[in-house]
Amino acid sequence: MSMKNKTIIITGASRGIGRELALRCARDGANIVIAAKSADPHPSLPGTIHTVAEEVEAAGGQALPIQVDVRNESQVKGMVQEAADRFGGIDALVNNAGAISLTSLEHTPLKKFDLIHQINTRAVFLCSQAALPWLKKSDNGHILNLSPSINLKEKWLTPYIPYTVTKYSMSLLTLGMAGEFRRYGIAVNALWPRTSIATAAVEKTGGDAIMRRSRKPAIMADAGYEILSTQALAITGQTLLDEDLLRERGVTDFSQYACDPSQADNLFQDLYVD
Repeated sequence: MSMKNKTIIITGASRGIGRELALRCARDGANIVIAAKSADPHPSLPGTIHTVAEEVEAAGGQALPIQVDVRNESQVKGMVQEAADRFGGIDALVNNAGAISLTSLEHTPLKKFDLIHQINTRAVFLCSQAALPWLKKSDNGHILNLSPSINLKEKWLTPYIPYTVTKYSMSLLTLGMAGEFRRYGIAVNALWPRTSIATAAVEKTGGDAIMRRSRKPAIMADAGYEILSTQALAITGQTLLDEDLLRERGVTDFSQYACDPSQADNLFQDLYVD
């Protein structure tokens, strides 16, 4: 299905995967709500809601930049209402905003855990609940969460307990909402990269060595587009890997996504993927 005239809210869309997905859907003529905290230029991070809005318009879509903190209930509800008022409804919500802290339980202050829990887990609950009344009216309602399959092997549970708990909670919300919202015709899925993706967060935690062995955000955008443009309920309640989904949809050349073509056969496997 074309995304033309469909209204998509993407949290954390001022850069990285969120921005790339916004531009991919904009090429179909979608209405993109760019929901993020970054309204003013950051000294070390590229992109704001306004620069992405300009890019969305240039790509052929309609843009609505809204500054929002996904931890703030009134801001989230206001953002959803503004989006619905501007475009007449909401067809998809992409819970892309995230926080990462690759630290052990022992060395993670409670304040840090509260932060990543609020952004990763609580925000999915809040944003999904706020958007639900409009998604129920859509003829192709989707919620897409950026979280992994729940891998219960100790090697994934042990090293980064705080982060893992919050990301797995997102996946549990995905599975639960898929069941609860099925009667409304709303599809709910999770998407995760097979390899590391070249984002600011990865650069900060892994440095240049990991960035060179990463793929571009475009692979996640292409996979996300495939999900959102699929008729609702044809695919729901799934925790999907970007590469696997794109292979199922006929993609065979993945070298286009490599940040460094010389490292295309030496990519860094992402967390929770065996």
